Amino acid sequence: MNKTIRRASVFALLLVLTLLVRATWVQFYDGQALADDKDNRRNAIATYADPLGNIIVAGNAITGSTRTGDSSDLAYKRTYTDGKLYAAVTGYASQSYAPTQLEGIYANLLDGTDSGLKTVMDTVTGERAAPGNVVTTIDPDVQKAAYKALGDKKGAAIAIDPTTGKILTVVSTPSYDPSSLTDANTAAAAWKELNADPDKPLTNRALRQPLPPGSTFKLVVAAAALEDGLYSSVDEKTTSPSPYTLPGTVTPLKNESSSAPCTNASIRVALQYSCNTVFAKMAVDLGQDKVRAMAEKFGFNDDKLDIPVRAYPSVYPSNMNRSSTALTGIGQYDVTATPLQMAMVSAAIANDGKLVSPHMVSETTDSGGDVVHNYDDGTTTKEIVSSHTAQQLQSAMQTVITDGTGTNAQIAGVTVGGKTGTAQHGENNDQSPYAWFTSYGKSDSTGKEVAVAVVVEQSDAARSEISGNGLAAPVAKAMMKAAVQ
Repeated sequence: MNKTIRRASVFALLLVLTLLVRATWVQFYDGQALADDKDNRRNAIATYADPLGNIIVAGNAITGSTRTGDSSDLAYKRTYTDGKLYAAVTGYASQSYAPTQLEGIYANLLDGTDSGLKTVMDTVTGERAAPGNVVTTIDPDVQKAAYKALGDKKGAAIAIDPTTGKILTVVSTPSYDPSSLTDANTAAAAWKELNADPDKPLTNRALRQPLPPGSTFKLVVAAAALEDGLYSSVDEKTTSPSPYTLPGTVTPLKNESSSAPCTNASIRVALQYSCNTVFAKMAVDLGQDKVRAMAEKFGFNDDKLDIPVRAYPSVYPSNMNRSSTALTGIGQYDVTATPLQMAMVSAAIANDGKLVSPHMVSETTDSGGDVVHNYDDGTTTKEIVSSHTAQQLQSAMQTVITDGTGTNAQIAGVTVGGKTGTAQHGENNDQSPYAWFTSYGKSDSTGKEVAVAVVVEQSDAARSEISGNGLAAPVAKAMMKAAVQ
């Protein structure tokens, strides 16, 4: 054979072998990655070829599916019942954008690709299983009460059953209608408008907007002082000058009211009048490590808090000087918390010191209603403080409601304990402060319990009228009333 022809033949053979190797590599190694790629149109076509499973509240579906236009290769699109009311729970399932919240967490279950849904026949044929459903712990009455009470205020509210850990409410305002993002033909315009809104309606403020908690954090400091033995009861006098000069500085820390009896006040009186001086000095006396340890027992600094949506961590800082430690005692400096976190604080106190892991999904089911996974049975319970400490704090929190700064949360026939908070905001406190309220309520007749937290970031109220009792407590009251009555 001619030498040149022989070389050309060998070269051609090598090219063929290379192509075969590459084709085999793509088919058996890269194939699944290509199939799963978010830009693979076939995935969207398959996902929306049939109706999705549903998210359930109190036995009723708050989601659905409807036919798209004949011109689309996506047969169905997601629909929502009371979309704005439940947006902070459901998130959205969009033909154009990645799903969020429960829609994102349970995307495989809702579109039928979850392995737990497959029957033997599905496994043999490779067919997609019938989609499953997500059953939430949300109470529609409490959800509606929170949403209505927040109204046009920018803020968030959350409610937890302290005895079970079930999350009864997740509300974030201003809200948005998830239906505006479901159709590929209209989603881009809605997406642009929502992201241009300075109030950020897509942000879940209840779970993912940590803010300075202000005086609501005093509950954590009080718990640390009682558990450490710094004070034996909420009625023991403290050693607390008023005003209190921040350590290492000449800066006096004052109380909101100069007439409040904060000098050497007990924990009960200091919570009742929200004495800054008492808790700032208490934090210094304990030291930042002990305060941080108690905060972390409640859930601060936990970057893996899944309910099942992952919440942003609430933060208690490290490596502070003593003056900064003092400011953390009143929920300022670099302390931040989500409404979920502050509801967890009240829930643990209300439940005699035990925190049941919070969750907003009760179970997932297959298309026939059989349980795929039960989350109520998978809860964990941690002792945060002793029952004695918890009961002391319950008593003091009740004084806040009956005779202190939280009187707007009083409910006839319900034992309520709470704590107000007004957190400074902006450089030199030049922005409107955040109004906080966290509390628990227990019906005197039915024994039903609930723990809540509310934050109002912005409202039409004048700056002088912004307070936890004025803005946030009425929202909490409406939620507690709906939950226990």
